[in-house]
Parts: sequence; structure tokens; C-alpha cells
Amino acid sequence: MQKFPIDIVREAFPALASRSDAGATVFLDNPAGTQVPRRVADAVAEAMLAASSNLGGYFTQSRTAEGIWKDAHEAMADMLGAATAREIVIGPCMTALTLHISRSIGRELSPGDEIIVIRMDHEGDISPWLHLAEDLGLVVRWLPFNRESWRIEPEDLQRTLTNRTRVLALNYASNLTGSINDVATLAAMAKAAGALVYVDAVQLAPHRLVDVQQLGCDFLACSSYKFYGPHLGILWGRSEHLERLTAYKCRCAPDGLAEKFELGTPQTELLAGLTATVDYLAWLGAEVGASGDRRARIAATYEAADSYEGNLTMQLIEGLRALDETTIHGISNSNRLSERVPTVSLTHRRLLPATIAQALGKQGICVWSGHNYAYEPVRHLGLDEDTGVVRIGLAHYNTAAEVERTLGVLESVIG
Repeated sequence: MQKFPIDIVREAFPALASRSDAGATVFLDNPAGTQVPRRVADAVAEAMLAASSNLGGYFTQSRTAEGIWKDAHEAMADMLGAATAREIVIGPCMTALTLHISRSIGRELSPGDEIIVIRMDHEGDISPWLHLAEDLGLVVRWLPFNRESWRIEPEDLQRTLTNRTRVLALNYASNLTGSINDVATLAAMAKAAGALVYVDAVQLAPHRLVDVQQLGCDFLACSSYKFYGPHLGILWGRSEHLERLTAYKCRCAPDGLAEKFELGTPQTELLAGLTATVDYLAWLGAEVGASGDRRARIAATYEAADSYEGNLTMQLIEGLRALDETTIHGISNSNRLSERVPTVSLTHRRLLPATIAQALGKQGICVWSGHNYAYEPVRHLGLDEDTGVVRIGLAHYNTAAEVERTLGVLESVIG
């Protein structure tokens, strides 16, 4: 594998050339949303001009739009390892898709059935199930993450499963601590108990290859604007479930997959951007020396980026450790980097997270503070729900110089 080509990667992202009064902008707000390559923006603009039309017409623009729709579903099938593009549902965001599909799943549940949600997840994969339980008289069982391993441990899940468990909703990686769960093991346990498994992979997909076949789950959701694409959510579901489930849709809308779960007129221009995003990941795979089909090249990108991001993550963690009165909330051992994504959250004993984030922002360094919709993880850690943490999130377009600059500003702020 070739050395990670950071220079040509950065050239692909126009926003990285932006500047503030303090100098070049440093985008470390990536868990909330990444910047996009030029090819993605170009694809969106081109589709708006050439295919701003509904599907199903007999004219060129409509047929072009249909091709864009088909290409986007095939691209995401390649990226996630789906058996067929019919298993891909695309919508406005992960939260909307989860709310939608949870209602369809709910039609098969009865009062007293149990749903397991975890205290490690984003609200987008918690609140939909809480609402469903309230509506249908279901029992919610909460599964905490282990404060030492920072992950959901199999023995804790085993104690939570019962013969009434019908759904396990869990995340692949935390948007607060960065910890990665062993989804394949947890999913197998839940499936053995007769439960459906719904996985929130929003924070994992920007950093590691997703293989829905290997995971053994039933549904998996992610967001393309977290992995260098437009603002869309993507849901993968096993064909047998998507075919069986009733979709909440207009009566005259199509009944086939995956159309029956995609409400309203498709966002054709964003679908074009989604395909361009997947093709960017495949292009980068070729740049690091891979060949083969699109998925093989995407896999090479993730392998190269993971190694590159790992070095940046350790640089960031070691620098934060050296700051007085600072606590890192998450895995910080160098020999456990494979168990986390490069999202690092911290608190300071004296300074509020918002104070630190504001000081970084004035220096052109973009980070987030607060609970970041990781409401339950913040509670589980005993942190203030309103102030939360400072969250620094790396992407494969960041550099060691940017990390060094960020640590320097933090040192000056913390004193």
C-alpha cells in the first residue's frame, strides 16, 4: 500500500482552502458533518441543471433523473456490501429514516414486547424507539456501556435480553467517545434471542468499511454528509424484511423496493452527489494502489485512511493528556486505536466546553461543544447535559500540522 496521499486529498476539497482572520480554517467538526470534494458539488450542480424533474416521464430529463436514482442506490449497495440495490433506502437523514422504519416494525409488535436501546447512542437511534414504545405499550430496556472498556459488553447484553426482546437498537461507533462496538457479536446474540437488530453506523461509516453481510444485522443506517457527501440518510435493510413490512406512504406511491419507503419526490441532485461521493472513495482507493471493482477500491481507501487517521488520533490524544486539568472521555490507549474512530471528547475542570470551543473558533478551528445529541452518553458519564464536552473529530483530510496548531491554541486557552 502506498503512502497516504494527503496532498492530493486536500486538493480535492475546495473548502480546505478557506481562511479566517486567524489563518487557514481547520475543520475538526467532522463528526457533525464533513466537507465535500469538488466532484460532489459539481455533480449536484449538473443534476440540478440537467435532471430537475420527477421520475417516470417519457422525456429526457425524467429519464436522466431515473438513471441518477438508480446509480445512487447501486453505489450505496457497493459501499455497504448489500446483496442488491433493492435493499437500499435513501431519505433526508438517518433520523427521519429511523422514525419511518420503526413505525413499520412497530406494526408487528404487541404490548409488553421489549426494545433494547443503549446509553451509548445518538438520539436519532433512541428517541424513535422511545416514541414507539410509548405509542404501543412496549417495554424499554436500557443497556449501559462499560465505563472501563467504553463499549457495550456481550455479558451486559446477555443479562438484558429476554424472551420478549423484539428489537435491539445500537450504534456501531459513538459520536461522543468514538468507541466502536463489536456489532457482529452483539447482533448474533440478539438474533439468537429472536430480536431484530437495527444499527446506527453514522459515525463508523466515515472511517471504516461497513459490511452488512458480515455484521449479521437486519437494518443499518448512515448519513452521507458524514462521509464527504450531501445531506442524505441511507438505510440498508434485508430484502425479506423490507418486502414484508408495511410502508407508511401515499396510496398511489410505488409498492416496490426501495421506492415504497422513499417518501415524495426524490432529491435527484443530492442523489447525484451521493454517487459522486462513493466514486470519490473509489478514486482514492486507486490512488493508494488498489484495483478491482468499486467496493475493492473503497475498501483500500478505508484501510489507508484508517492508518493515517490513527496516527493523527494518537497525536491528538497525547497532546490532550499533557494539558492540565483535562479529561479525555473515551479510549486513550495506543494499543486500542482499532476500537475507536478519531472522535475525541474532553472536559476541563475549570473551563466550560463552550468557552474552549469559542476560543478555538476565534482562531479558525472548528469544533463542537455540548451534548451533540449524545444525550444518554453524557448522562451516563455524569456530565452536565447542557454543557457537555468539547468534541474534536478528525477526518482523512486533516493533517498533523492542524492537530499541532489546535493543541497549541488549547494550551494557550487552558494556561
